[in-house]
Amino acid sequence: MDLSTRYLGLTLKNPIVPSAGPLSHSLDSMKRLEDAGAAAVVMYSLFEEQIEHEAAALEHYIERTSEVHAEAASYFPEPAEYNLGPDQYLELLGQARRSLEIPVIASLNGVSSGGWMSYARRMEEAGAHAIELNVYFIPTDPKLTSQEVEDHVVNLLHEVKNEVKVPVAMKLSPFFSSFAHVATRLDRAGANGLVLFNRFYQPDLDLDELEVKPGVVLSTSDAIRLPLRWIAILHGKVKASLAATSGIHTAEDVIKMIMAGADVTMMCSALLKHGPQRISEVLTDVERWMVEREYVSIEQMKGSMSQKSVADPSAFERANYMKALNRYR
Repeated sequence: MDLSTRYLGLTLKNPIVPSAGPLSHSLDSMKRLEDAGAAAVVMYSLFEEQIEHEAAALEHYIERTSEVHAEAASYFPEPAEYNLGPDQYLELLGQARRSLEIPVIASLNGVSSGGWMSYARRMEEAGAHAIELNVYFIPTDPKLTSQEVEDHVVNLLHEVKNEVKVPVAMKLSPFFSSFAHVATRLDRAGANGLVLFNRFYQPDLDLDELEVKPGVVLSTSDAIRLPLRWIAILHGKVKASLAATSGIHTAEDVIKMIMAGADVTMMCSALLKHGPQRISEVLTDVERWMVEREYVSIEQMKGSMSQKSVADPSAFERANYMKALNRYR
């Protein structure tokens, strides 16, 4: 059974990759992920704010965001609250590259243009096989147009591509006026991969303290619906690799995403719930499913139920909406 796949020009032994998260905060944790069968690992994100930690840069960032987000100043964490600084991140990245046999993908998280992007080059120098650029951007300024938002994201890609020679994947949110257009723009601009989608951790309200508070709600398998739809639509329309993230918990989730057209599926919540061994359990179930249905490889399955391959392509569009509602008549 051939479970191998290609992602960002890398040949991976299977399609399961732990996404950026707490389980990559130590070399020991990453080794456990590798031992459990992970085909590659995306390290946790190094934030723009961590890099630009000097007082002047921090003050500038807070003032800039507070103009469009009233509670930004109180929401912003102190530099000491981060787990590791930029230098420690690069050191851990280098250790992972030397110690692991699987590819190590660095994650850079930011929203503004600036010197922090030079860290993409330092990540490459530390041994990263690829860079995942995580664009977690909330455009709350009503004067900012959708065209300006798109241009900003494309410019971020250009800046990082100018810094490195290794592949660059863009981790995106679905909140664009025309996501298909954004995806094809990034593809033409040189994105080697698209990671769909970034999970936005929405704020909550503390009614006792009357404060806005952050919170993390782990995903369930229901969360695959949105990335599944867009991966199915984009498969065959972009050259960039497609990674599915959010809601990958079971073998069925992995298989659905591969059939929709994903090159890899990325896990986080499932690993936080069940531990690294969840990877080997899911891989065993994937292989069993393929044997029962006489599939011989992941490549044979890939994209077989994408929009261009199914009998009714409209099922991924408005027709799905109408049929879903009519089921309850």
